[in-house]
Amino acid sequence: MGIGTFIEDAHNTDTARNFIYNAWWFEAIMLIFVLNFFGNIKRYQLNKKEKWATLLLHLSFILIIIGAFVTRYISYEGMMPIREGATQNQFYSDKTYLTVFVDGEYEGEMRRRSYEKPLILSVKEVPLLSSNDFTIADKFNDIPFEIEYKDYMIDAKEVVKEDPNGQFYLKMVEASSGSRHEHYLKEGEVQNIHNLLFALNKETPGAINITTDGENYTISSPFEGNFMRMADQHTGNVVKDSVQPLMMRSLYTLGQARFVFPEPAIKGAIGYESNNDAKSKADGALTVTVRSEGQEKDVTLLGSRGKVGVPQSFKIGNLEYTFMYGSKVYELPFAIKLNDFIAKKNPGSESSFASFESKTTVIDNEKNETFDAHIYMNHVLDYRGYRFFQASFDDDELGTVLSVSHDFWGTWITYIGYFLLYIGLMAILFDKNTRFNDLKKKLEKVKAKKATLTIAALFLFAFNGYSQQHIHEKPTQKQLDSLIHKFKVNEEQADKFGRVIIQDAGRMKPLNTFSSELLRKVSKSDTYKDMNADQAFLSMIMLDEAWYNIPIIYLKRGNDSLRAVAGVEKDAKYAALSDFFDERGGYKLTEILEKAYREPVPNKFEKDFMDIDQKINLLYSALSGQILKIFPIPEHENDKWVSYVELGEPTGTSLDTIKNALPYYLQTLASATQTNDFTRSEELLVGIKNYQKTYGADVMPSKDKVDAEILYNKYDIFKKLFSWYMYAGLLMILFVIIKIFNNKKWVKVGANTFHVIIGLLFALHTAGLIVRWYVSGHAPWSNAYESVIYVGWATMFFGLAFGRKSQLTVAAAAFVASIILMVAHWNWTDPEIGNLVPVLNSYWLMIHVAVIVASYGPFTLAMILGLIAMILMLFVNDKNKEKMKLNIQEITYINEMALTVGLVMLTIGNFLGGQWANESWGRYWGWDPKETWALVSIMVYAFVIHMRFVPSLRGTWIYNFFSVLAFSSILMTYFGVNFYLTGLHSYASGEVRTPSYFFWMALGVFIIGGLSYFKYRKYLKK
Repeated sequence: MGIGTFIEDAHNTDTARNFIYNAWWFEAIMLIFVLNFFGNIKRYQLNKKEKWATLLLHLSFILIIIGAFVTRYISYEGMMPIREGATQNQFYSDKTYLTVFVDGEYEGEMRRRSYEKPLILSVKEVPLLSSNDFTIADKFNDIPFEIEYKDYMIDAKEVVKEDPNGQFYLKMVEASSGSRHEHYLKEGEVQNIHNLLFALNKETPGAINITTDGENYTISSPFEGNFMRMADQHTGNVVKDSVQPLMMRSLYTLGQARFVFPEPAIKGAIGYESNNDAKSKADGALTVTVRSEGQEKDVTLLGSRGKVGVPQSFKIGNLEYTFMYGSKVYELPFAIKLNDFIAKKNPGSESSFASFESKTTVIDNEKNETFDAHIYMNHVLDYRGYRFFQASFDDDELGTVLSVSHDFWGTWITYIGYFLLYIGLMAILFDKNTRFNDLKKKLEKVKAKKATLTIAALFLFAFNGYSQQHIHEKPTQKQLDSLIHKFKVNEEQADKFGRVIIQDAGRMKPLNTFSSELLRKVSKSDTYKDMNADQAFLSMIMLDEAWYNIPIIYLKRGNDSLRAVAGVEKDAKYAALSDFFDERGGYKLTEILEKAYREPVPNKFEKDFMDIDQKINLLYSALSGQILKIFPIPEHENDKWVSYVELGEPTGTSLDTIKNALPYYLQTLASATQTNDFTRSEELLVGIKNYQKTYGADVMPSKDKVDAEILYNKYDIFKKLFSWYMYAGLLMILFVIIKIFNNKKWVKVGANTFHVIIGLLFALHTAGLIVRWYVSGHAPWSNAYESVIYVGWATMFFGLAFGRKSQLTVAAAAFVASIILMVAHWNWTDPEIGNLVPVLNSYWLMIHVAVIVASYGPFTLAMILGLIAMILMLFVNDKNKEKMKLNIQEITYINEMALTVGLVMLTIGNFLGGQWANESWGRYWGWDPKETWALVSIMVYAFVIHMRFVPSLRGTWIYNFFSVLAFSSILMTYFGVNFYLTGLHSYASGEVRTPSYFFWMALGVFIIGGLSYFKYRKYLKK
């Protein structure tokens, strides 16, 4: 399954399905699972009362697999496009079909036989593993015929290949449906293009007739129109039923049709070419060979999912064949009318959507029933066994695309399986007859034995486009610092400015948030010298020319080429904006960036230049004032706000007056820094805030939210917590290790003190998440940064929960939480609070994501405990083996308990995700890389837990070793999918390279595992 995600990333979903998910051997494995579950029920007598929890788990997986079988082979789904005002009762299947009609005479009458072959065609074929081959063989009135697969081409484009012995083909480009399409008119044929007939060298009444002998061209139209020659804008009329010269490279308008003949006709034959883009959604070309009555013919069919294929008919012998390749059309027993489609954008944005919804009417003539239905993301229409989901919409926002699912039995069987699964998994944690309860009892016994043992030994444990042409001479750093310090605004006034609301990328937030993000992104710091973020930002917009020369742009280590281009020292940590522009104002990075942005996979060198380009653009937008969108446009339909730079032309609104308030405010503020009289500047600031309240109150955050967000920015608790957790965790580990060998009172007090400190830090961690939730308006686990800090919280939560049995667990959890929070503040995560995409704006986010991401916490804890257990094994000797054995057993039992909790949460979370997907777009499983790797992780950890049933895989060492190795599946599920593979859950585009330290860490695990095994076998193995 994991391999399938890489196949999909490299090629496409159909190829992955052909190779893995829809392969016969994969379905055979599912059947073996079902038989195995039944076998285990009988073998382990799970029908007994005390084993009811385990029985529910086995029955649930049997039902889930049966439900999946029903969904795959009995149910169906597809897409239903509807334009506003239109009524539709058909939808197109999500699968592609080869449809064949065979017509012939049977017993004196014309009869037809139909064939539908569902096809999943891959762009890559491997013998025995994946093949597109198929054959349809049958007889019609005792006439045998055979249809055989020959070839498949992805992203096929129709071309005419020149052939002196071929027929004339005339290329036509039209845009009748709103988008550009190319067609070839074939000599001697009539073609229907958007309900308009075209004929080339075949006089046809009612058609637009084109004639040519290769040199001269004429056109005759059944209705009037006009044309415009593009080269010189010459225009003319097309007279009805009149033969006129055809003008090449001229735009013809006849009725609703607009078309151009860009080049003369050529003699040749139709062929197809592909650019081999496996990700393309364009038509594919399927070629089949038809054999009958001693004759053979190749037929190439264009088509794809989401539309009906164009029929091709021909006759071989006594039978006539019609072929189509594309989606199958399903007909509903009722109709749906689209009354209105509404796409709500985020405030001020023209491209990001807060939601999109369809207002429809269901018209059921069979049941004489009509009612209105509102369909939007996470709100479905369920009627007569069909479910309708908001999937997408037309570019002009005048049409909707609904996803349709007909899967009543498959859904209910699967949901019953999910329900039994949830009950069974929760029962495992609380029922007295389960392994989990047995582990708790064993842990108590170990603690009792530890209390009776004393030992003295020595133990060591260590982890280990801008131009400033008016500035001719670059001022010195001393001159710049003196100027900035002279006009420095005090913190009180800067704080008042920081409370002004700004519209940034569709989100409404205080300027304090933007200034903090600006400084952090550009300089990797929260302050500039003795100024906080608000003071620094005010200084930037007051003294933009000075800041043009201030070295504030952070330069990554090691890239000497970047420093050479900027003209700064090799060891320089920062560069000024002016360093990236030459004397004429030319941008020094232009040539390098043009090449970098063209590369599908930029290298490290190019990525550094792209990163610095983003910082330069951000700083420029701040210095120029373009980013300061603080003025709401009165009564704007999308609540757009603008900056004073954008208000060059009069608007006829109060904007014409208020736009001057900001420049005037900055002037009075500069003067006030010298006189210390801020009265006038404060009045102007109040005026700006009042204007915002008057015209932008609908989208402005409340005062309490602004206060909370500024407080959140000020303390930046998550950035501080990683070092606090680190110090507390390492010191507690030290005390706990000493406690193993020296049980004196001061050691116990030290360990208990840090236990309490870590608990307080966890309370701060929790408070930080709550504040971020309140400020953002959504659960704080919706992007990369939030999910990482949430995993850190979950790790610490389960560390404290299991720490009641072992203080070493609490200390280890604090250390791991610190590492996780440190990772959260690396370059690839952005702490910025953003808007949710429509599908995430759901209560399912709180349920599914909270559970599944929280499961990474106990898995991380289990991994670190497994590592600690193996390290402890390295220090076992004849004198301390009894005491060490008890400590290792204690850690191992807690490890297994944590792993069990993680597996329960991951399983519940993953299948809850299936329910979310089913409620959002009508399918509960789609082999997305994230859900696939989560399932892989479930199976990996299920294997680790069940290893004890295999005699050769029992033992403390092998369990701890595998609990560490298994964590690699979690790393792949989180980091690998999020940053390596493309899919619904990805934050990147599959172009990240694995850092070398991951390989060194893996090598370290195997070295520790190998060395500890020898000590385990010598002293601890029974």
